[in-house]
Amino acid sequence: MLLDTIAAISTPLGEGGLAVVRLSGVQALAVAERSFQPVGPASAKPTDATSHTIHYGRVVRHGQVVDEVLLAVMRAPRTFTREDVVEISCHGGVLLAKLVLDTVLENGARLAEPGEFTRRAFLNGRIDLAQAEAVADLIHSRTELAVAAANEQLAGKLSQRIHRLRDDLLRILAHIEAHIDF
Repeated sequence: MLLDTIAAISTPLGEGGLAVVRLSGVQALAVAERSFQPVGPASAKPTDATSHTIHYGRVVRHGQVVDEVLLAVMRAPRTFTREDVVEISCHGGVLLAKLVLDTVLENGARLAEPGEFTRRAFLNGRIDLAQAEAVADLIHSRTELAVAAANEQLAGKLSQRIHRLRDDLLRILAHIEAHIDF
């Protein structure tokens, strides 16, 4: 399952100015290449693009233009999932985002399960379990205090505190065992 390339709409469904469709996995660039047609001399095909660049073009499905988009290319390991990631920013609206998603699914990606991008970040060692939980806390925050707490946890502060406590307990345990032995 970790070898699959996954895709999902990463922005809330509804009407808005933009929607983002995210792909992650070993075939993310190839799937994007089959879905994206660069426009202009400054835009590149996804497989030819350098990491952390944005390209203007069109998503094409069955020979028809679906939408004009910006495509961001981020190569592993410098991504949230530590896999190749492509983000397609299209015009907002439920139908356009779904058509872009359907295009990448037809071209080799699989629909991501809820939380699967974060799960991959955890499994690939990008974040620990406390940080993975912080992502959900951040998304569901309703107050500025909740945002601050989630950001602190996402930055690894809770994990650092837990590691310090663990180290202290191991040191105390070692002293106790040494006293028992002697």
